[in-house]
This record gives sequence, structure tokens and C-alpha cells, in this order.
Amino acid sequence: MNTLIINKPEKNYFKMKNNDAFLNFLGMAQRAGKLVLGEDLVLKAIRKQSVQLVVLAADTGAASAKKLTDKSSFYKVPVIADFDKNQIGSAIGLQRTVVAVNDANFAKRLIELSK
Repeated sequence: MNTLIINKPEKNYFKMKNNDAFLNFLGMAQRAGKLVLGEDLVLKAIRKQSVQLVVLAADTGAASAKKLTDKSSFYKVPVIADFDKNQIGSAIGLQRTVVAVNDANFAKRLIELSK
């Protein structure tokens, strides 16, 4: 007779890691239409002060990263650069190196999840 052994899940089995939760919430912001996508549009939105948060891919080119971080720091917009292009692309369904959140509530929650 064959015996089937099922491993019991750990206590935190259903609890997501913060990275996964961040990326899932970023995808939710995309579906809600609360993201600005692409370098040029993000720079314009930062200048207009219409974004609350910038999510920059860690593997962005040096010139683009400097331009975006300098503009963000001048206008006092927080920047999160903890994820690479593939992770951001998988979360939002499009390959982008930078996205900006234009909703205060989504931005606040994403900042909390990034810690």
C-alpha cells in the first residue's frame, strides 16, 4: 500500500514577502490607471509635480538613472530602485525601466511595502 505524505505548511505559508506584495500592488496601480509609464512622461510628470513616487529599475542606464534621480530629488519625489526591469515589467505587464505613481494612496502603500 502506498502512503501519501503531505508536508504541513509553515506558519507564514500564506504571508507574502514584501517584495512580492510590492510588485503585486504595483500591478494593481497599473490596472487602476494610476501609473505614468516611460522616462519622458515620468520626467514631465515630475516637473508638473503630479506624481507621488518614482519606481526606477536598478539596472537602468547610468545617464537615465542620474537624470531621473536628480529631477526627483529636486522636486522632493521619493524614488524606489529595489527591482530590476524584468520584475517591474512582470508586475505591470509592460517592459519599462521607470514608472511613477500619481495617486497619493497607492504611493503611500508602496512606500510602506518597500521597507
